[in-house]
Order: sequence, then structure tokens, then C-alpha cells
Amino acid sequence: MSSGYREVADALRVAIQSGEYAPGSTLPKQQEIAEEHGCNVNTVRKAVSMLEAEGLVTPVRRRGTVVRSRPPMRRLGVERYAKSKWKFGLVAFAADREASGQSWRRDDQSNQVAKVDATAEVAEALGIEIGSPVYERARLVKQDGRPTHTLTSYYRPEHVKNTPIADPKPGTATPGGGFAVLTLQGLEPDHITESFYARMPTPEEIDQLELPAGEPVMILNRTTFTSENVPVEFAYGVHAASRFAWTYTFQIPD
Repeated sequence: MSSGYREVADALRVAIQSGEYAPGSTLPKQQEIAEEHGCNVNTVRKAVSMLEAEGLVTPVRRRGTVVRSRPPMRRLGVERYAKSKWKFGLVAFAADREASGQSWRRDDQSNQVAKVDATAEVAEALGIEIGSPVYERARLVKQDGRPTHTLTSYYRPEHVKNTPIADPKPGTATPGGGFAVLTLQGLEPDHITESFYARMPTPEEIDQLELPAGEPVMILNRTTFTSENVPVEFAYGVHAASRFAWTYTFQIPD
């Protein structure tokens, strides 16, 4: 009896997850898979498309269907923002790399700074009027030349004007990043609210993050406050879903 595309996809998925087809290896030709499962090539194409949408494989020109490497980086939870890190020159993305046993360089992060009008989302987070001027600091972060995520932060001008945060030079604002700059401004970060959700990427995000077909992105919204509850940064991040494992350690509340 011939197999349907779901059965073929199930068999290939099991083979990938068991290591029979290792990351970076190429699946057999579709005709060979069809013969093995007693189905036609169209059925195999549908099965492979399903695995592609799941992020397990990706078509590579002149190679065929390649099993994707999935070496997720640990993205730390509260630990990545520890004052003991950024006060001594370790920015959050570098803390993630070190926790994952991976290398990092300051020029892994690009930097673009502009003065823009606050959107409704930015205005609400920073407690200002829609359309108020804010500093926008946009970064693209790479690892070994591959993009991992973008992060765009917004600040009130009175908080960061004439500071390294408003300086468009490449790399981190200072060795300790934006949090270190805010601390020197008398606006030391004290607590953070983060929210996450997943969605499919826009065409621009596909190009910028070099995403394969079918890979979703994880969206981060982060608002940082002082101990007096003054919002000093709103950040919006777009992360390639396969590049990160989100890790949180916390005390269980009473």
C-alpha cells in the first residue's frame, strides 16, 4: 500500500530527529524516497514541504534538501540582565553567548541611530504623547556572520541626548551597553517587563535575518524601568526562532 504525504513526512521526521540524517546532510533524492515508501514524487514533495514549514529542512540550490542545523543559543531570562554583568562590561547578547559556550565580538552588533516620532506602542511604553520625538537605536546582531536577531530600542531625548546611546557608531553603546549609559545618567535600570509572541516574518525580516522558508520569528517587547517606575527604554526584538532556546530561572512567588 502506498504511503500518504503525512506518513512520509512522519518517517522522514523520525529519521532526522534520531540522527539518521544528521544536520547539514542531504536527504535522498525524491525519486528514491518515493520508491522506498511506495508513493509518487508529488507525495514526497508535499511531505518535504511539510518538513520545510516545520523548519527541519531547507532546499539548497544544486545540493537538494538539506537537514537544518539547530544549535540553539541559550537566551537567558533574568540572568542576562544581571547588574554584575553590564556594570562590568558584559552586554546582554554577550551574556547569552557566554552561557551557551559561544564566542562573541562587539562588532557582531551593528548600530543605527535616528530621531523619530513615537508610535502608539512606543508612546504608551515610555509614557509620552504619540508623535513625540524619541531616539531610535536599531541593531542587527550576528553570530559567525549569520544574523540572529534585530533589536530596536527607544528612549526619551531628555534621558539620552549627548550620550553614547545617541552615537551612531557601530557596536555596543559602551562595554556595558545602554544600561550602563542610563546608570551614568542617574537612571539605573531596576526592573523589566518582557512579553513574547511568535508570528511569521515579513519579507523584509526574511531578507534581513536570512531566514529559510517556513521559519517563524519570536517577537520581544521589553520595557525597562528605574526603581521609581520611570520607563527609560522600550525595546522591540525580532529573533530567528531556530537560533534561540529561551531559558528562565526564577523564584516561585508565594
